[in-house]
Amino acid sequence: MASDTERRCDWLQIIRSEYLEIPGLSLTKRQARRLWGLDHDACDALIDEMVHARFLRKTPRDCYVRND
Repeated sequence: MASDTERRCDWLQIIRSEYLEIPGLSLTKRQARRLWGLDHDACDALIDEMVHARFLRKTPRDCYVRND
């Protein structure tokens, strides 16, 4: 069984891949939760981690986009 750390790393890779494969992808946290089937806390933590790493940024309309 995969550890929490392994699952977190897997999800970070999935999210990163989605944003790299779909130029211009812009999602609210609610949309991201629905798209990836994640619960509220897990999705928020993953997106917040990607913002902290400066891969994503939050727009004025509360959407998350690649930080290019």
